[in-house]
Amino acid sequence: MKDETPAWLSYADENLDVAELSLANNHLNACLHNAQQAVEKYLKALIIEYDLPFRKTHAIYVLWQELTEHGIQSGLTEEDCDLFDAVYMPSRYPLFSVLPDAMPDRETCEKCVRIARRVGDSAKSALKDKADEVGNNL
Repeated sequence: MKDETPAWLSYADENLDVAELSLANNHLNACLHNAQQAVEKYLKALIIEYDLPFRKTHAIYVLWQELTEHGIQSGLTEEDCDLFDAVYMPSRYPLFSVLPDAMPDRETCEKCVRIARRVGDSAKSALKDKADEVGNNL
């Protein structure tokens, strides 16, 4: 595994933990923010490990598309990408700014946490498969 990859995974795991804690304490905006950040970091860990072009973007769809084009499974669907890209900006700025139309709700937060967990599991599985493949080729 590349030196950077475990750091990206660790940060992603921390964001997911914070999303779950935030949800448990009904801090819905923080939950959405951290769930999105977890997904973004899991995807970037895969991008780094597979030597794909690293993009400085927060767009989940863009990251997912890069992985998908190279046959790398991330645990996301196009619909999931749309959801995370829709919550990215509103989770950072207050209502009545130029961005969001509604406050975060518990159902959306629960869905985002479930997806983030799935992406984390998928990323770790893909990284393990890659490591096993490299080990078998030595």
